[in-house]
Amino acid sequence: MPAGGGVSRGDSTRTVHAGLPEAAPQGAPFLPGPTFAAPVHWAGDAAPEGYGRNANPTWAAYEAALGELEGGHALAFASGMAAASAILLPALRPGDAVVVPADGYYTVRALAREHLAPRGVEVREVPTRLDALVAAADGAALVWAESPSNPGLGVLDLPALAAACHDAGAALAVDATLATPLRIRPLEAGADWAMGSATKALTGHGDLLLGYVATRDEQRLAAARTWRTSTGAIPGAFEAWLAHRSLATLAVRLERAEANASALAEALRGADGVRDVRWPGMGPVLVFTLPDAAAAQRFLAACELVAEATSFGGVHSSAERRARWGSDDVPDGLVRFSAGIEDAEDLVADVLRALSAALGRE
Repeated sequence: MPAGGGVSRGDSTRTVHAGLPEAAPQGAPFLPGPTFAAPVHWAGDAAPEGYGRNANPTWAAYEAALGELEGGHALAFASGMAAASAILLPALRPGDAVVVPADGYYTVRALAREHLAPRGVEVREVPTRLDALVAAADGAALVWAESPSNPGLGVLDLPALAAACHDAGAALAVDATLATPLRIRPLEAGADWAMGSATKALTGHGDLLLGYVATRDEQRLAAARTWRTSTGAIPGAFEAWLAHRSLATLAVRLERAEANASALAEALRGADGVRDVRWPGMGPVLVFTLPDAAAAQRFLAACELVAEATSFGGVHSSAERRARWGSDDVPDGLVRFSAGIEDAEDLVADVLRALSAALGRE
């Protein structure tokens, strides 16, 4: 988004400067240190915000940064699922209907099935396709979408989806964690909510659990803030400070990870025994399918530079056989791969060597 004076700022400039004080006191650090406090001095009849579950200046700085990147107002949460819950649970009442992606992040479906459905909320699970989501939006209170979806990597026409949802009287929430707000900004596309797991590429080092929501609607923002305060789903001050510090390198990390993901996708599309290679042209994650579960496990075991682990978006490359969890309708040999920032030549060579070993070509 253009900054003061109409000057256009690129991704690295925005991420480096997001949420920093405009006029720091002489001798102050660029990023103020974390504020560690539960109770604070709050005398008299002032508004009751003098407790660490209500507010913290370290969260506020990180939220300002996220809001700048998303194009709205942001709230930080203790995890991605805490953030998702702050949208889904307060917004839906008995008799409402919610649409969730059948091929998206499993825990959102589990939350809908196990907590919303027993409360009388109709749960509609549909694939991540524009036509399916639009058809299911009729009569729904909320449509939850992922773009790209996880692990299917489906990408949606979000302006078209937002317009269709609003015509049907439904609000739209979009989880664009895989893309980050540097690639997809749901609010600018017309969504009512943007949600992300900052555990992934935004923090990028595999050592923090955080989530956030963003909206341009003050009433929705207030409802989410009240939910966070009431449930205690708050981030720690040190975690929020580390996340804000890590945000400065998001653009360069993402650029390198995407270059690696692109190189891997190209190499894998020409490899024997590999099928259905998918990379949506953004983000660090690609998927591909090996002949069976055993071949996928041999591949993962043979990699030297790639950790066998869940999650994605870190500086270290990682991969997993997604069907191991039993939560996604995917082939037994499907591998979800998160490209890190290693040298592309090294990473591609390691993956191709591991494939040869896994498929008996060595």
